[in-house]
Amino acid sequence: MKRAFQPEGMLSGSPENKEALSNLANLEKAMREQRILEERVLLCDSDMNLILDICGCRAVITRDEVAVTEDGLWARDIAVITRVGRAVQFIVTDIVEENGAKVIYLSRKRAQEKCFREYLDLLEDGDILDARVTHFEPFGCFCDIGCGIISLLSIDCISVSRILHPSDRFYLGEYILAAVRGRDDVILGNRGRISLTHKELLGTWKENAARFAIGQTVTGIVRSIESYGIFIELAPNLAGLAEWKAGVEVGQVAAVYIKNIIESKMKVKLVIIDSYAGEKSMIKTEYFRTEGNIRDFVYDCRTHDE
Repeated sequence: MKRAFQPEGMLSGSPENKEALSNLANLEKAMREQRILEERVLLCDSDMNLILDICGCRAVITRDEVAVTEDGLWARDIAVITRVGRAVQFIVTDIVEENGAKVIYLSRKRAQEKCFREYLDLLEDGDILDARVTHFEPFGCFCDIGCGIISLLSIDCISVSRILHPSDRFYLGEYILAAVRGRDDVILGNRGRISLTHKELLGTWKENAARFAIGQTVTGIVRSIESYGIFIELAPNLAGLAEWKAGVEVGQVAAVYIKNIIESKMKVKLVIIDSYAGEKSMIKTEYFRTEGNIRDFVYDCRTHDE
């Protein structure tokens, strides 16, 4: 489902965006309608203004219009210069003539305020939204959830299967789905910053286990090696346990034989046939939920009596 507000990078190719940027008449119409548009930044000048080329004219996002900030002041230098070469979303605020040439003034900040007011402020815990991975840290990844507004997806909320680093699951710039986990104490534009979760969209144990059968030999990723066995990820929300085998290392691809699937105990028993170095992205992310709300999600398929 296409949502009204999207992460930066998702609007550039749309017919509506292309039409609005095709000529000044269309651009003036978009300005009157306060529509959010998107184009790539060409450079940052010495005054920390972002410069774009729109309709063959110089377009400017002045430093004070680059972003909504936690303290209400100008965006930090690093937040400005890292926009160069990237697509940004904005609202056209003015088209004027300076020194005999048209100059177009834009505001990314106003686009973000509109995104907050008409979209993010209305979301409830559990609502599913589009996101784009922008930055990795050992504790999680930061994601653009609309118009360049950043939210944290902590590593423990990425998948049920444990990973050592967010890059084990995602790549930078990847478009993903996520859900609202809550609102943190950190204030952004007088609002609590939204935090995200992801694992609930990847299906229950039962939904994931249904994709496999006893007697199959499949591939997985070695996620952890314990004294009692080796955990192999078969899907982001499903791991099985294999007996210890010499030469196996965390991060390797493993060919495994499915010995048993025990639904009552939520266990998959595996036998490692072989292991080798491979691509970490070999297990594709598959979403079982793509819209709505995940508040009714229950991973555990067992009843309370079991």
